[in-house]
Amino acid sequence: MRNATQINIVSSLGPTAEEICWQVERILASEEFHAPQRGRNFLQFVVSETLAGRSGFLKAFTIANVVFGREASFDPQNDPVVRIEAGRIRKALERYYLVAGQADEVIITVPKGGYVPHFEYLRDASAPPQPEKDRENAQGVAPPDQTHSPRETHGVALANGRGRRTGLLAVLVLPLLAFASALFVARGTPIRPPPSEALPPTVAVEVFAESGFPDSSSDIARGLRDDIIGQLAQIDDLVVVADPSAGDHAAAAGYALQGNIQADGSRLRSVVRLVRQTDGAVIWANNFDADLRAQNKLEIQTNVARQIAGAIARPHGAIFQAETAMIAQSARKADQDGYACAPIYSSYIETMTAKNHGAVRECLQQAIRQRPDNATSWALLSLVYLDEVRFRYTLGTPSSAEALSLAAAAAQRAASLAPDNPRVLRAVMLVNFFQGDIDKAIAAGTAAYAANPNDVEVAGEYGLRLAMSGKWQSGCELISMALDKNAGPRGYYEAGMAMCALMRGNIEAAEEWSRISGLDGNPMRHLALLSILGAAGKMDEAKLERDWLQTHAPELMTNIRQEISLRLQLPEDQEKFFDGLRAAGVAVDLPSGG
Repeated sequence: MRNATQINIVSSLGPTAEEICWQVERILASEEFHAPQRGRNFLQFVVSETLAGRSGFLKAFTIANVVFGREASFDPQNDPVVRIEAGRIRKALERYYLVAGQADEVIITVPKGGYVPHFEYLRDASAPPQPEKDRENAQGVAPPDQTHSPRETHGVALANGRGRRTGLLAVLVLPLLAFASALFVARGTPIRPPPSEALPPTVAVEVFAESGFPDSSSDIARGLRDDIIGQLAQIDDLVVVADPSAGDHAAAAGYALQGNIQADGSRLRSVVRLVRQTDGAVIWANNFDADLRAQNKLEIQTNVARQIAGAIARPHGAIFQAETAMIAQSARKADQDGYACAPIYSSYIETMTAKNHGAVRECLQQAIRQRPDNATSWALLSLVYLDEVRFRYTLGTPSSAEALSLAAAAAQRAASLAPDNPRVLRAVMLVNFFQGDIDKAIAAGTAAYAANPNDVEVAGEYGLRLAMSGKWQSGCELISMALDKNAGPRGYYEAGMAMCALMRGNIEAAEEWSRISGLDGNPMRHLALLSILGAAGKMDEAKLERDWLQTHAPELMTNIRQEISLRLQLPEDQEKFFDGLRAAGVAVDLPSGG
């Protein structure tokens, strides 16, 4: 291949996203690009994922599952399909540039040792000048290392977030939709475009004020705002207005995010609120406190930005709850069919209280009485019934086989109405998992993920089931991907990452993930942290957790083996968990009761 200058896509000197997309189309249209359809799908997928900032997840498992339709049991060591196809694409690209692409200015390669494409300018070709706005459209790709701690992962997210700018959306929308269409049509799954009137909500991130800083040149407010924009720009179905001078765009935004950063010595307080533009109503507000003696400025900015993005954005944030509530209100006026349950369910899974559980259960039961052919209501009701089993120590529900039977019946009814619906398949997966039929559970999860790999909740839950059934590598990869895409509630998946780290023997990372997940009075999370602290040899802290569990969840402490075997399927994984508890002074081997 000809000499080329390799430029990182984040550089203002490198090819723009638009140039890269056009180059891919040029390659695919050439008769000199000798690659079968699945190889073309491979190239489209790795390029589009890289441009979307998800190069860190271009692993053999993901590519095999999404592009080649492999099952969850795919093992890259025994099935080299991805490596073989990557080798073919490398040769096909090399031939193309030697024969038909000699005059092309943009060179695309897939270097050996991975599946992340590189985008380069030809050395002897002068890079076209870029306007300032196009420089902001360049996007960095820094893959996170899933074996790292949350702090290291958040550092990578900071680097990624600042490289992501909303201007990139205008460049990528049409090419990426074309890529996705070609990929899924080739796999036989039609894509249905959203109706033209279904416009995504728009939020304008205003300039944050500062007060109490001795140095007027402090950039904490600006840095926090940049990080928030970077986090929100990753959210599907949300338009972010980042330029406060773009009056027309900001005025058209449905919501405005406003903030003020206050300093008092080493202590910082970030006061943030989300305002609905139509009526000036504050639909969400919160304060975030930090201490510069405990964390550096970049860590504070990253952590606060992540919390804000998770609180206001999809899938359960304030913006989408407000949007869902308005849709539900309109639906109730036109037809009392139960759509009002959506915001109630969103609130329930965030809080997980007995009161909200009863409210959403009653709402869904009423919705089904009104519309018994609504598969989504049946699927949600199945999950609500199942929560009485898997979260019974949080909800205070009694030990009973009835809840699992009700969950199974509701999932079966949902599947009879919409057997290919990813949310329905998710319910089928969970019911089968907690019934102990792991093969059926994984089969349903595989089908759900294949039907819509972009549904982060389905992907995250599927990843958890894979991991808990012993497929830790592939499962934890999907959990990490779901977190990267802001799946919610975050604490649920962060607790999953704690288990991933524990099973890999990275006890320090396991403790960090466990603590940032928020214990929130959840006895199972306290039990997991107790095992981690025992494995770490932190006996004083372990005693605090053990005392809390004995006070708040004594029944769990007499049913540890039963509860853990319900979740961890492999005996060796169970024993690793029990070893930590034994080290923390818990008599796991005593006969259980209750």
